[in-house]
Amino acid sequence: MNVVLTGIQMVVALGIFNVWLLRNGKETKWRGGTAKNMKEEFLAYGLPVWFMVCIGIAKVSLAIGLLVGVWIPVITKPAAAALAVLMLGAVAMHMKVKDPVQRALPAIAMFLLSALITLAS
Repeated sequence: MNVVLTGIQMVVALGIFNVWLLRNGKETKWRGGTAKNMKEEFLAYGLPVWFMVCIGIAKVSLAIGLLVGVWIPVITKPAAAALAVLMLGAVAMHMKVKDPVQRALPAIAMFLLSALITLAS
């Protein structure tokens, strides 16, 4: 289970890095509402840009925590639990703007994987 859990931690962390560091300003089919980038997505949710910055810093920091948790396991559970809460918030935002479920699938998957890491750590 340890190898599987480590793999899941890596998948979640790299997924967060992809969304927040590589694809932040790019259009994807997963964006909420009619947004073409992360800034527009947060505005579509009715959230200010400063909040996007805070969430981005939190998610990237927690993803780093998941990676560090491979070597320092005590970090894993709190990082995964906090990330699960943030991903649940992402799912709620998709629901708020009445996105089809398909658009929320990455957020749902990240929530479930983060919850699994939390429970298994």
